[in-house]
Amino acid sequence: MSAHITVNELAELMKKAAGVTVSPQELEQQYDSGFDVLGIDSLGLLGIVGELENRHGTPMPPDAERCRTPRQFLDLVNTTLMAGA
Repeated sequence: MSAHITVNELAELMKKAAGVTVSPQELEQQYDSGFDVLGIDSLGLLGIVGELENRHGTPMPPDAERCRTPRQFLDLVNTTLMAGA
């Protein structure tokens, strides 16, 4: 498992953990839009963070669930995963 979350993986996680279906292309277009615009609330984001922790066996920073946009989230999570790799 690579220590890097892609837009595709985030889209899959959003569907699995938050029940929100967004295509990776849509996600890329909305990269700097708020998660709320995509239909993800703080609980949904918490679910995504939990799923990532299970999948990668790495605790995510507490700030992860406070990220406002997919770009912020992926930057933070990938920095954490790269540091732990």
